Amino acid sequence: MMKNFVLVVIAAIAAQAAMAQRPMTLEECIDYALENNPNVKSSRAAVEASQAKVGEYLSSGLPQLSAAADLGDNFVIPTTFVPAQIFDPSAPEGALAPVQFGTKYTGRATIDLQQMIFSGSYFVGLKASRTYTELSKREQTASEIDLVANVKKAYYSVLVNKERYALVQKNFQRLDSLLRQTRIMYENGFAEKIDVNRVQVQFNNISQTIKTAATGLDVSLKLLKFQMGMPMKEPLTLADDLQTIRFEALSGDVSSNFNYHNRIEYGQLEINKALVGLDIKNTKVQYLPSLDFYGSYGASYGTSVFSNFVAFGENWRTFGVYGLRINMPIFDGMRKSKIIQQKKSQLRQVENAQQLLKNQIDMEQEQYSLEFENNLSALKAQEENMKLAEEVYNVAVLKYQQGVGSNIEVIDADAAYKEAQTNYFAALYDALISTVDLEKAYGKIVIPSTKK
Repeated sequence: MMKNFVLVVIAAIAAQAAMAQRPMTLEECIDYALENNPNVKSSRAAVEASQAKVGEYLSSGLPQLSAAADLGDNFVIPTTFVPAQIFDPSAPEGALAPVQFGTKYTGRATIDLQQMIFSGSYFVGLKASRTYTELSKREQTASEIDLVANVKKAYYSVLVNKERYALVQKNFQRLDSLLRQTRIMYENGFAEKIDVNRVQVQFNNISQTIKTAATGLDVSLKLLKFQMGMPMKEPLTLADDLQTIRFEALSGDVSSNFNYHNRIEYGQLEINKALVGLDIKNTKVQYLPSLDFYGSYGASYGTSVFSNFVAFGENWRTFGVYGLRINMPIFDGMRKSKIIQQKKSQLRQVENAQQLLKNQIDMEQEQYSLEFENNLSALKAQEENMKLAEEVYNVAVLKYQQGVGSNIEVIDADAAYKEAQTNYFAALYDALISTVDLEKAYGKIVIPSTKK
């Protein structure tokens, strides 16, 4: 049996290792983040706490049953002074006699019951607590939307840095080949030493650029792991590539069928508005009376001999009471009226915040739509520039190899080509980030339904 258990454990560990090595798509990274990111875990715990709070408030309207018992030792029985003539008619007028009333031991045991019959504040408060739970759920959704956006941006950053690193490696190979050819030409008398030095400088620069690109790729990958809540030492590779992204169709997709309620921030303000309204209603119903049922049953006994307490049925005397208790507020110095005025002011503040948020959403949509179009246009232009710069470089190298071009032309063409590459990847990153900002502005960040 132990051997089988060990085999099962080993198989599970191997399966986990294989899963960790398997390339992850963007959707899989998002799923992983929604399960493991600490911020989302905290927001999920806050929802659970608010749901428990509803149960706590609900329990206050259920029957409240309690029991109590006490046993006292009156080691000094209180003394009371009474007219002495009660015990001795011949005692002088005004004389007092000390008398001790009570027993050395006293005991009492009770069971108390209380049940709320009507309380306006209770029912309004119960609805408010449930509404607060809904607010906690909205806050959880907001944190999940932010997380999805951050994971997308981090994922895209890795893809861009990955492609940049691959292109830098090609540049390295290209310059390495050019450096070897220039040296051969120099050895054969077809080039000068300065030509070799110029290419050597470019080669040294690209060698350092490779290290920088590798570091950038590693840092972006670590940032993605951080957003996902994945341990830094755990291996992670990506399954997607930049070819799967459809830039052109995005703008029309996100702007269709927009409603302000698509933005989670607007929904949160709606819940806050409802909570303030319930707060006002709760203050108003406090003008109404409250009605409770109560009951109490118990027994008590007093004796000078401690052992007599064990004979409960024989010595103890029972008592009981039940009834209705009504509490009618009459005048509170206008306190509730002033509270209602404060809450109405808060309600107007929330309404103003809603209007401000609408204006902000409109502005964000205009801003990010323009940025997206500009970034997409810039990306197309930089992609074309990079292709043209590559053609110019290839022609310059060919002319140099055929002896009709100069080494300076090759160096200048190489610098222009690398600058075009830098501009292209900057434009590519900006375009990718603007897609996420645009989706968020229109409330189109999708959270997997299994994680809601």
